[in-house]
Amino acid sequence: MKVYIIFYFQVHQPFRIAPYSFFDIGTGKSYFDEDLNRAVFNKVSDRCYIPANNLFKELILESDGRFKISFSLTGTFIEQAKLYRPDVYQSFIDLWQTGGVELLSETYYHSLASIFDLEEFVEQVDEHIKLMKREFGHEPTVFRNTELIYFDKLSDVLINFPSLQTILIEGADRILMGELPLYPHWSSNHAHLLLLKHYKLSDDIAFRFSDRSWPEWPLTVEKYVRWVRDLSLVEKHGRNLYLGLFMDYETFGEHQWAESGIFEFMRHLIRELLKEPQIDFLFPSEVLKTLNFVPKALSVPTPTSWADTERDLSAWLSNPLQWNAMKSIFELLRLAKEKGRWDLIPTIKKLTTSDHFYYMCIKYFQDGDVHKYFSPYPSPEVAYRYFLNIIADLEEQLED
Repeated sequence: MKVYIIFYFQVHQPFRIAPYSFFDIGTGKSYFDEDLNRAVFNKVSDRCYIPANNLFKELILESDGRFKISFSLTGTFIEQAKLYRPDVYQSFIDLWQTGGVELLSETYYHSLASIFDLEEFVEQVDEHIKLMKREFGHEPTVFRNTELIYFDKLSDVLINFPSLQTILIEGADRILMGELPLYPHWSSNHAHLLLLKHYKLSDDIAFRFSDRSWPEWPLTVEKYVRWVRDLSLVEKHGRNLYLGLFMDYETFGEHQWAESGIFEFMRHLIRELLKEPQIDFLFPSEVLKTLNFVPKALSVPTPTSWADTERDLSAWLSNPLQWNAMKSIFELLRLAKEKGRWDLIPTIKKLTTSDHFYYMCIKYFQDGDVHKYFSPYPSPEVAYRYFLNIIADLEEQLED
């Protein structure tokens, strides 16, 4: 019996919209805040992308490829990397060329098209697969939807892409019904293997590492290795276990600052885990080849995600502002396609990115604090107002 660790990192940057007032409609003002987008990208590059890529490249090479990680790089991230920081783009190419990285498929624009427009969803997945082939010469076999959103219908739609065999999903308690998220499942239609995120052990690193109020603080390498090793105690039938550690790449250096010790923690954690005879690292695509049991089917009738404590769609669709903005942009996109306005479609697609609606979320307590941390706008209402003004400008252009 083995404990296999599957490290997956989301790498994404949205094109944040500019302050766009009613009086900007019809003036030709840019919808996107290029100065802000460049500044954020530069900041995250220096804090996270460059040092994290250097660290993981070092660990892959010194372990002769035994250490493995996987990424989903959104289309909007790749565009910004090539535009603002070619050195970051090249560092991901270099990391990929070590052979210790697997690249996953997702929606090009990191959108909620799977909820609002399945034809657009298929388009964005196809566009992302073509991006991976063009930039890296790689055709993904593993899919992760925006923010790990998953429901049964998704597997039915992804049958359109025969190369995709595996899907990453959130190990939400309400779908596991008491089972542990350590065992892959078949989708309800038996078309795809589902790999589940172990949200507790993932979030111990991603969210709680530097939280001094956490009872387990400080998180030491010895403690975390023990937690991983002890997972095997729950398995009485010799089945392999699959520990999905899924998180934002910005965990390293941005959400958990370098001063917290996160980089040294990861360096020593990986080295210690590699010493454990019963622990190995896997690419998500390798799980099918290592299964020593027949997975059960898992039904997910309503969408799950990895966002907020509810692990549902409420991060983007919990209030009328978000619903109206989301429905309006997808309706606008359908209209632009009908009218053949290919000059506007790439811009409208950038406005389907989930972050725009995340900034409009009105929540309180811990989840509300997280939304405020990520938002560049004074309030959800202001983010909504800018977005609606841009939609009004696009509507005018579609009428011309």
